[in-house]
Parts: sequence; C-alpha cells; structure tokens
Amino acid sequence: MHEPTDLKQPSLYNNRLLSLLEFNRRVLEQAKDPSVPLLERLKFLCILSTNMDEFFEIRLASVKQQAELGSVQTEADGRSPQEVLRATGAVAHEIVHEQYRVLNEQLIPALAEQSIQFVRRQEWSEAQRDWLRNYFETELLPVLSPLGLDPAHPFPKVLNKSLNFIVSLEGKDAFGRNSGYAIVQAPRALPRVIQLPAAEIDGGGPNDFVFLSSVIHAFVNDLFPGMTVRGCYQFRVTRNGDLFVDEEEVDDLMRALEGELSQRRYGQAVRLEVAANCPDAMADFLLEEFELGRDDLYQVDGPVNLNRLMAVYDLVDRTDLKYPSFTPGLPPALTTGADLFKAIRQRDILLHHPFQSFLPVIDLVRQAAQDPNVLAIKQTLYRTGPDSAIVDNLVQAARAGKEVTVVVELRARFDEQENIRLANRLQEAGAHVVYGVVGYKTHGKMMLIVRREGGRLCNYVHLGTGNYHSRTARLYTDYGLMTADRRISEDVRSIFLQLTSLGRSKDLHRLLQAPFTLHEAVIARIEREAEHAANGRGGRIIAKVNALTEPRAIQALYRASQAGVEIDLIVRGMCVLRPGLPGVSETIRVRSIIGRFLEHTRVFYFENAGEPEMYGASADWMGRNFFRRVETAFPVDDREARERIGKDLSYYLADTQQAWLLQPDGSYVRARSGSEEAPFSAQQALLERLAEDA
Repeated sequence: MHEPTDLKQPSLYNNRLLSLLEFNRRVLEQAKDPSVPLLERLKFLCILSTNMDEFFEIRLASVKQQAELGSVQTEADGRSPQEVLRATGAVAHEIVHEQYRVLNEQLIPALAEQSIQFVRRQEWSEAQRDWLRNYFETELLPVLSPLGLDPAHPFPKVLNKSLNFIVSLEGKDAFGRNSGYAIVQAPRALPRVIQLPAAEIDGGGPNDFVFLSSVIHAFVNDLFPGMTVRGCYQFRVTRNGDLFVDEEEVDDLMRALEGELSQRRYGQAVRLEVAANCPDAMADFLLEEFELGRDDLYQVDGPVNLNRLMAVYDLVDRTDLKYPSFTPGLPPALTTGADLFKAIRQRDILLHHPFQSFLPVIDLVRQAAQDPNVLAIKQTLYRTGPDSAIVDNLVQAARAGKEVTVVVELRARFDEQENIRLANRLQEAGAHVVYGVVGYKTHGKMMLIVRREGGRLCNYVHLGTGNYHSRTARLYTDYGLMTADRRISEDVRSIFLQLTSLGRSKDLHRLLQAPFTLHEAVIARIEREAEHAANGRGGRIIAKVNALTEPRAIQALYRASQAGVEIDLIVRGMCVLRPGLPGVSETIRVRSIIGRFLEHTRVFYFENAGEPEMYGASADWMGRNFFRRVETAFPVDDREARERIGKDLSYYLADTQQAWLLQPDGSYVRARSGSEEAPFSAQQALLERLAEDA
C-alpha cells in the first residue's frame, strides 16, 4: 500500500500571482498572433497594459505591504511575501520587455504597411512640424505647468498612473536661481495619441499619428525660456489602488468611501516606469522620491501607458483589420417581441451573451417599470457602467410609485465613484437603496419582479453569471437565466430579505449561496463524484470559472482524481491547482481560453451517476467568493437549457485555436489540432450557432 499523499504540501500548488502573470503572457500572445486581425492585436497589447496596471495596483501592492510588515505567512505553494515579490518581479519585467518588443518590432511595422503610421520626431516633415508646433502652442502650452524643483518648490504630488516628464535644465531662471530638475505633468484630459489631419498637411496620410510625449519632447524648450533643456524623459508611477474602510467603525459607508477615493490617487508607490533612455542618475532620483528600489523600475521603449493606444483602434476606420461585426441572436421564444412575462411563464429562457443579445434583460426591467400590474422590483447592482438603461428603468419604476429595492455594491473595485453616483440617483427617485452587508461584498447577480396576475402575486427572476452592464455584455461571455420557478423565486426573495433586513433568512430550496452553503455544496458534490467513481459508477466533473485558488476545493478535486473521476477545468486566469501530477491529479485537465471575448461564464457540471446537476454562478472558486462575498449559484433544471450549456462546454473542450493547456509545472502550452483536423474555435462556433438566430 502506498502512503496517502499529503494534499497540503506546497509542491502540489502553483503560486497565485505567478499564475496571474501567466494569464497576462497568454494575452500578450494574442498580440503576437498573426491570425488575429491587426488592430485587434494592438487592442490586446492595450488590454495587457490595463491588466498589468491592476496587477501592480492591487495584487503586488498587497504583497508589498505584507513584506514591509515582516509577514512570514505563506501561500499554498509555500512562498513567503518576500519570495513572491522576487519571483513575480522577474516575470513582470520579462512580460513588459516583450510587450514593447512586440510593439516596436511587430505591430508598428505591420501597421505602417497598412498606412497606419506612428510618426517619430526625427521623421516629421516640415509641414507636420509646423502643424504640431501650432498644436503645442494653442492646445498644450496653456494647460501645462512646469514645476521647477528647489527648496521653495518641493517635488510635486504625482497622480497615480499619470503621464509626467522629468526635465534636466541648465542656466538661471528669471529670478537668478540655478536650475536643475523640473517636472512637467500632462493633464489627463489631453489625448495621448494625436491624429494628424491629412487635409491640413501636405503629403500626410489619413491615419498618421503622433504620441503626445513626442510633441512635449519636441517643444519642451518653450516651457523654460532663457534656460537650456539638457534632457526630457517621460515617467509614470503606479500606486497602491486598494481602499481601506473599517466598516465596523464607520456610520456612513458612502461618505467614508468618498474620503478614501480621494486618497487612492496618492497611495503608496509600487512601480516606476521611465523612458528607456532616461539616465541612471535621474531614474535613481525618481526612485528615491517615490521610496522605491531598483527592482520596481521598468524602463520602456515607447509610451509609458500603452493602454492609451486604444484610441487608435477607435480612430482608424478599417473594418478589414478588425474582427467581423455580428448581430447578437435571440432565443426563438423572444424573436417576435412577445410579452416577456408570458414567455417566461411558458418555460425558462437561457441567454448566452454576447452571442445572444442582452436586450431581453433590459426589456424585462423596462416592461416591469411600465406594467401597472408590477408591484415591486428588487435588484443587485455590482457594475453597470455610465448611462445604464437598467438604472434608467429602475428610476422610472420608482417614480411611477413601484416598490424598487436596489442592493448597490459601493465597493466594486474601480467602480466605487460610479456606484455612489447611481445610488444617489436611485435614492432621489424614491428607490430603497442598501449597500449590502458589512464585511461582505454583494457580488450575486439577481433580479426579482413581483407581479399581480389574476388575483395572486407571481414572481419572475433573472439570475446571471455576469453584471447588469450592457457594454461588457457585448465583450464578456456570460449566461443569464429567466425563470418563473416558484422555489427559485422564493430563494431569491429570501436572499433579498436577508440583504435588506437584519433577520436570518430561511433555508434555501434550490439556490446555493455564499458565504453560507456554496462552498460546502461544491465540496460535497465533488466528493459525491469521487464516491461514484470508487464504486464503479464513473465520475465526471466539468467546471468553468475565471479563477481556481481555494485550497479545500483543490484538495477535494485531487481526492476525486485519485478515485478516478474524469475532471475538466476551464479556468481563464489564476489556477493554483496542478494537473497531471502522478498519483494526485492524473485525471485532471486544465485549459484556458483567450480569444475575441473575455470568458466570464461560471458553470459547474456534476454527472451524478446519470442524474446530472448543472449550476450557473456569480462565483469563482476562490476564497473571497466562497467566504467573503454574497454569491449565488443557480440550478439549470430545464433539460434543453442544460443540454445547450453542455454543448457549449464541449466546444471549449474541443478548442484548438484559442485554448492553452496548463502543464504540471505551472506553464501553459497552446492547444493544437491534429495533422488531419481543422482548427476549431469555440467562440467562433458559438457565434455561428447563436448569432445566426438574429
């Protein structure tokens, strides 16, 4: 008999942050992939910049704090905060270096071949220089405020992720003071990429662009009359972006958050980006000002914020260099524009965004707002985006005298200000607005509509895996379920009561809820599959999530694999589990899909010896989702809907174009089709299957 494996030993786990960086490597590979349309490749490069910003602002900033406090607490993989900083720093530098290499050696030349040009200063024609000088004098000079550094002018406060320049000067200013360094801050309102007007410049092309940094470099002397500029170098500092509010100690969460938001812009520095040609002495000066070490320095050959190149994607009208457009489809039950309440009464309706339209969700709220028989609407809002049609209809319903209750999560990261604004708007319209539960983020996606029909009250529910956000519904893959099922609607009503009152809710009939039952229910179902396998009844698990990091869930999966359960995990981002380890995870396979749309659906399938269970959920398999958030997982009981999702999952498991396979050592390799197989893309197949119903 073999000794049982210690499933807690560090060698069985990947590091969370290194796994997250591996996800960013996969995004970078999309920018390098010649099969991806050219402007989409540029877009992936921009997305990578945004991802890396958040990595430093939130993930690495937290580890830095732990290290500075001398914490010796280790992750599941056994690394201390200090070890994590060293390992992630080395990988992050590799990714950033490769990102700028791809920009300079691949994308800029390929774009130039398509007459989309980033014109460098040394390449400006006389006509371009004249136009740009006028642009500098009329559009930039009036809003730029150079700040000389001396005892009366200390180093200025530098906003998080803002564009700045450090300038080396010679000579004396108007007051006879010796010059040294100066700082020029570029206001955020200024475009970082300037499109040259072909009609006004002889010989110019329709898609000629110049970086704002190039224009400031070219004419920076005008900011310092009588002095000589010896050097001008762009820089950008990234700060800790997490907010700290002790909810137990505050009386007004909204007011406390508003106070913290103003401080986020000036949190502790965690990264310094500078131009690649910035002299060491100037870089060291900046590092000292921001209390950073050399490991925190990123020298880049190009604009310090590549995300701003996203403007080029929008400015260039070249459909041949972008993904083909498509019209989202609609389920057959909704194509006639029939009464949504009637359609939902007849059977459950499953929506799969963005392949199918998000409009039915908006229409459901709109019909509820306008229907005199609707008495109440209850909804959770985590992220909605500005100008939300959902919020507009909730406001209309409240003004019409309906009972509107909205649970707004004020602490949705980076959307706090927007959520404060929409909470105020809803309250002014007469809606009841609550902010969830102290200590727990409300992340579940739920809507409940109460309607009087034939002398009785009927409930209609929408549950989703993604936010009520019409823009991301065109970019993220998510499921939404509309149902009039009595037991599910009672569960949703019970959860809303729990969120808005101080009482305990009744036990739920069909929904699984974090932080109460979701974790133990997932573990129990994994263990049930293991028991079936051990008793010769087979075992099968398919789970699709954005992240898998919770140790006890991973240990349950390891035990199930040891019992012979076949397990396929589709994990877009962080995955701490290691598949394919002899004697531990030999029957576990993990793949990540990176494609046109951001994979966001959370689906759990358990075969259960021929009586399958399938859930859609708002939660990933992470500690925060299981224990520190209010989350919901909803059963997919309708046989046709369950079969549809099963077919979708089979597409993802067959993908050979956009799939990456996790290896036992934590690295990923790209899935490839066999020599006689045609490449297969799950997202493209779903577009062809679902959007064709448009």
